[in-house]
Amino acid sequence: MPTANCRYNENMIRSIVFPRALGKSLPDLQSALELFRALGFAPGNEWHEGGSHGIEMLAPSGGIEFIAAADAPSVDATVEVSDADAAWAIVKKSGVNIQREIGDTPYGARLFEVELGGLRIGFLTYAKKPGDSNGLEGRLDASGKKFALVVSRFNSFITERLLDGALQALRQCGTSPENMTIVHVPGAFEIPSASRQLAETKRYHAIVCIGCLLRGDTLHYEVIANEVTRGIGQAAQETGVPHAFAVLTCDTLQQALDRAGLKAGNKGFEAGLAAVEMACLRDQVATGGRQ
Repeated sequence: MPTANCRYNENMIRSIVFPRALGKSLPDLQSALELFRALGFAPGNEWHEGGSHGIEMLAPSGGIEFIAAADAPSVDATVEVSDADAAWAIVKKSGVNIQREIGDTPYGARLFEVELGGLRIGFLTYAKKPGDSNGLEGRLDASGKKFALVVSRFNSFITERLLDGALQALRQCGTSPENMTIVHVPGAFEIPSASRQLAETKRYHAIVCIGCLLRGDTLHYEVIANEVTRGIGQAAQETGVPHAFAVLTCDTLQQALDRAGLKAGNKGFEAGLAAVEMACLRDQVATGGRQ
């Protein structure tokens, strides 16, 4: 037990993980993994030993809450989200077992609870703190919004995985199939031109740019990577239409595979979420925060 004189050792504790079995095989985990990715969790370390598997889902921050009460908590874990109502919309579409409908609590939070393989989780948003009333934040609600996805055919074995991730994110945020337009281009260098053309039509609320560049033996990699990044950023700034960046720039094929859903999450999925959030934020800015 540490005493008051003990100094905190910043190198001692790196993270805290609560293992929980949700099934007996890897397919049993898929629905939970997809839901947590849709809510913004990032895949962390994973292990496989014999017939057992473990995959971490990481939040930006975490902690342990100590409670003094007559009854035990109704949940095994609590997840604070930026918008409980947006998270509620995603959860309802996932088909997960809902234990408590969303509602307000006596302590000023919006809360709902779900059950996953015997694990009960509460999702909540705390009441805004003083001074937060003027803050703007995009919701993960793509209902009624249109998105274009520009995909490079070069290194298609990577870009198609990224595309699948982006489409999954858009679907889970409420985008209908007819509101997603997929545009294929020869390589990453052609992405900025196509994305700008699409943005200038004013038919899309956001553009998702998907490509993959692998370092070679010449300067070609650096030249293309710099031009693609500059071009996408310039297209977004000059058209005012948000562009989500899912162009991998990796040293090796393994790094690209890891970022296309193997070990380091799916960057296409992350870009899809970013596109939705930025599209919603753009609307909020245009209306002065009224939606």
